[in-house]
Amino acid sequence: MDAPARAPDMDTEMEMEMVGEATSTRPTSLLDLARQLISEGKPSQALQAVVMATKSAGGDEAVVQTMSRARELYRNKLQANAAADELASLFAECAITEAQPPNFQSSPFNAAAQPMAMSLPSGAMGQTMATFTDLQESSILAKTGRKQIMLDAFSDGSSFICLQCGGLVSVHRKDEHVAYWCN
Repeated sequence: MDAPARAPDMDTEMEMEMVGEATSTRPTSLLDLARQLISEGKPSQALQAVVMATKSAGGDEAVVQTMSRARELYRNKLQANAAADELASLFAECAITEAQPPNFQSSPFNAAAQPMAMSLPSGAMGQTMATFTDLQESSILAKTGRKQIMLDAFSDGSSFICLQCGGLVSVHRKDEHVAYWCN
């Protein structure tokens, strides 16, 4: 026994009628309808209107070409954004490295975080730098492609990277962080 078919939503029915009416006119009215549907937060119906406009102007081949081009542009945009983020992170790392003294006597953290670094056992500064590099690569920000945020906050002195948890912490919240988060 077949289940009863669900009645279409009244709004969807009206929109389909609008799309049908616009089809009998010209592609520009379909595109206007698509813009209206986008502004109303109905992207699926807007896409349907765009496809119908493309189809009425150039047939099925035009729809396939347009969709392929849109897919290609979307993929290229994603790749370009990832490449730009990586390049920005690389520039920031270079700037931080350039700003550090060659013999690196001070902490890899800013002055507000020096008490944490100073409490390290003697000879641990090399370990600290290795830990800092490891934290840069394993932090949540770095893993989600937002390493630049961490580098910017660290380089401008507004934050430090906690050696205990690897978190990026505001220097204004250092005491609270140590008291309530890491212990």
